[in-house]
Order: sequence, then C-alpha cells, then structure tokens
Amino acid sequence: MQPAKKNTYIQIHPTDNVLVALVDLQAGTPIAFGTQTFNLTTDVSAKHKFALEDFAPGAPIFMYGVLVGKACEPIARGSALTVDNIEHASEGFNLGSRKTEWARPEIGRFEAATFQGFHRADGSVGTANYWLIIPLVFCENRNVDMIREALTEKLGFRKPRGYESEVEAILNMYQTGKTVAEILEADIAPTANASHLSKIFPNVDGIKYLNHSLGCGGTRTDSDALCGLLAGYITHPNVAGATVLSLGCQHAQASILRSEIEKRDPNFSKPLFILEQQQIGTEEKMLQMAIKQTFAGLIEANSCHREPAPLSKLCIGLECGGSDGFSGISANPTLGRLSDILVSAGGSVILAEFPELCGVEQELSDRCANEDLANKFMHLMRTYNAKAEADGSGFYANPSPGNIKDGLITDAIKSAGAAKKGGSSPVTDVLDYPEKVSKSGLNLLCTPGSDVESTTAVVGSGANVVLFTTGLGTPTGNPVAPVVKISTNSALFKRMPDIIDINCGPIIEGEESIEQAAERMLDYVIQVASGEIVPKAVGLGQDDFIPWKRGVSL
Repeated sequence: MQPAKKNTYIQIHPTDNVLVALVDLQAGTPIAFGTQTFNLTTDVSAKHKFALEDFAPGAPIFMYGVLVGKACEPIARGSALTVDNIEHASEGFNLGSRKTEWARPEIGRFEAATFQGFHRADGSVGTANYWLIIPLVFCENRNVDMIREALTEKLGFRKPRGYESEVEAILNMYQTGKTVAEILEADIAPTANASHLSKIFPNVDGIKYLNHSLGCGGTRTDSDALCGLLAGYITHPNVAGATVLSLGCQHAQASILRSEIEKRDPNFSKPLFILEQQQIGTEEKMLQMAIKQTFAGLIEANSCHREPAPLSKLCIGLECGGSDGFSGISANPTLGRLSDILVSAGGSVILAEFPELCGVEQELSDRCANEDLANKFMHLMRTYNAKAEADGSGFYANPSPGNIKDGLITDAIKSAGAAKKGGSSPVTDVLDYPEKVSKSGLNLLCTPGSDVESTTAVVGSGANVVLFTTGLGTPTGNPVAPVVKISTNSALFKRMPDIIDINCGPIIEGEESIEQAAERMLDYVIQVASGEIVPKAVGLGQDDFIPWKRGVSL
C-alpha cells in the first residue's frame, strides 16, 4: 500500500466493500471511487469506515481482504459503519495448504549492519545490561521493596525527574495561607532536582524489581507458568544476573524455577542468588545476605561491555495498544515491512496477542512452515476463544471503548489491522506462553491482547527490543527490554511527545511510504539496541510487569 497522497479516504484492499475516512467528512461530501460517484449520507469521523455499496441485513463486510463483520440492519451506500449497524463476524479456518512463498525484500545496507550489544555465554546478545531482583511469591514483595530502597539511591540508579518540587511548592502555599482555589489555579513550574550520586557501575543499566501478585494461592498451572516466565527473564540476553527471594512454602518453588532455567539455557552460567526466608530466619539476616550478594553480582555485571553484533541477534517483539482506525494503515504495516527486513537479515520477530488475530487465522496457519505448527496455532486459538466464551465472553469482546471510538468497531476489524505487524514471511514457530523463542524468523506467541500482559510475555520469550504501535497513546514499558512507542497519526505524536518515540502519521498524510518509514524505524531500532538512544518509556522508568494468569484475559 502506497502513501495516501493526501486523499481524504482510502480503500485498504481491492476486494474491500468499505472505505476508510482519513479526515472528518461531513454528510453530503461527494465521493468518487473507481466508476462510482455518490454523496455521504452521514457524517464520517476520521479513522471510521463507510459503505461502498448498499448492505442488506446479514450482508458480509470486508476490510483488509477478509470478512470483518455483517450488517445487522440496512446500510445505505455512503453511510458510516457503527456498533449499531454491524456486528462482528469472521471466516472459519481449517488446515490448508502451505503458502510459505514470499517476496523477500532487498535489505541493501542492512545486510551488513551491526548494533553494539552485550554478548552472553549462550550466544545471545543483549541490547541492555540489567540486574534483576525477583520475588518468587507475592509474600516477598515487601522485602524486594526494602532492597530497592536500600540500593537505588546509593548506587546512582534513581531517575532524576520526580515531583517533589511541585509538592514542596504546594505545601508552601498551604502553610502561607493560600486558599484551595489559589492552589488549584497556581502555575507550578518544576525545579531542577538536587544532584544525586553518579552510577557506581557505569556498564549496568539498572536494577529492576519484578514485583507481582502470583506464586501461591492459585492453580499449579499458574505458578508453573510464573516460574517459566521468570526463568525467561533471568536467561534474557538483556539480563546479567538475578537475586531471587523465596518464602519457602509457596507453589512456585525454587526447584521449579531452576528446572525452567535449565530448559531455556542448559549451560546457564550467569550469577544467580536464591534466598529462602523460612530457611535463613530473620528478615534482617536475609536482606543483608541479599544486598551483599547483589553487590557482588553487580561487580561481575559491570565487567560486561558492548561489542558489535549482526542484526540476526535482534529479536523484536511486535505489540500494539490503544489502537485506532489508522493502526492497520500506517504503523502496523510499517512494522510488518521492518519485520520482513529483519527476518531477511536472519533475525527473529514475535507476533503475539492471539485475541487480535481473530479473522486472519487461515492466512497465518497457511503461512506456518509445516502442518504441525499450523495445527498447534489453530488449537491454541480455538481453545483460548472457547474458554473465553465459556466464561461469558469471547474474542468478539476484545475491542476497548477507546478502540471503538476511534474506528475499531469489531474484533475482526481490529485483528486484521493488528496482524499487519507480522509482515509476510513464513511462520517458523508457534509458541505457547511462556515458551522461549529458539528459531529465527516469524514466531507466533500465545498471549492475551492486554498491553502489559502481552509485552511482559514477549520479553519473557526473548524479545530484546519491543516495537509498540498506538493510535490513542499509552505509556506502557518493560523492566528489561526497551519499548519503542510508535504513533499511527501525527496528532498523537504532537499531543503526547513525552511518551511517543516515532511518528507514522506522514504515511496517512501522503508524505512517506511504508517502505521509507520502515527503514527510518530500523535505523532508530539499531541506535536503541546500541544504547545510543533511550526510548521515552525507558527514560520515564515505565517498568510495567504483569504475568498472565492463565484465565480469561483478552
């Protein structure tokens, strides 16, 4: 798909029977498309769709070349599609023939490109160098917080921007007799924070604390999955080592964690300290041991240095959140093009968020390298949706109020655009949460569509950079992998510059092609992977970490 050339509406796929408004269009606006000319019968907001033909009740509606809904009442040509006049619908899927031929892109200058990364003993390469403090069970969260309080400031890892100065200004106003109205109307400018200690370990990017609410009290499946996820973080290329706090009696046993680590790295050699409170005794004794051992681990971690690595050592997590009607036109296809370039260079990409693949199952299963992978993918999709429906929901309930407001009015519409992140290369592996990526190419990973749960999962599976598209804006980040936030439209990029890194709005405005945007983005990713650019989420300390509790989460 080429740039919009400043059009006010666009057809995404030649077989689509709807058009997408690129700007707000008023009722009566003349539409000229192919041999058709007609006037809009309703107002159509930017990002929303309008009918290219008259739809009778039950008529199929196609976008991106796939079924995305059916009319539930008569819809006249030129009328806006809404949650009131269409309903979710998608095609069924079955085992088909292999369709693994693809137009491998010419990668040109990226073929010999490198990034500066941290080389690990297992052959992986990190884009950062972190130490982890992990509770095996929620009972240890307070002790983790105590270690955070002890180490963060003294070792120079505290983020420089806080809001203490604003609070001090408000407190001063209150103490000098200002009224509530005066306080609320005051313009409180932040002041520079007092200087703090420089980093003691300059080659360590930080200590990350993975507090969570699991480990006991739930099902054994949940605790086993938690151990697998935590093992994924401990063995992650962006991690130098870890300190793990265990109570002792919980479901998530240290032995299970060690077994999961061995699955992912049989020759695991990073420094790992596991402390069990019920064996050690007092809190004071355990925390003193944890702090000393962590400090020793940081000394070893600080000996790591960045060295050149080929792009084949990149594993990109593909994510979206706060999506809008432009996601599938600008940012997501740009990620798809970047994915194809990286796969051609020998790298790995992870497409997750299975509820947002509803309606494109046939295409993705046909792209699987063999029938076993295709059957695994279809089984995961069917099982997940059936569980959701048994609990009174289903993939059809995935779009959020924000999605719907900005044009994604059925799950199939949202999914067809979300799947564009995966490009066109064959599917080399299908993974169930929290399995680890072991093959280059396009990997499908079963996760929920929920932003933080899915981002947490793709990093646990090995993504050392995450590319995250958004049309509405979200601050989502991750403790160990840099999350690059990409806006689908220029208005968002201008409105929320503190959380958005890259703008794909020029594609909508007809000023840039998807191919051009993808190369611009990959240049940026290489700089991020080399530590030369700090994405906004990293700079803000947006360390979101939510393990997926394997119930229904869409």
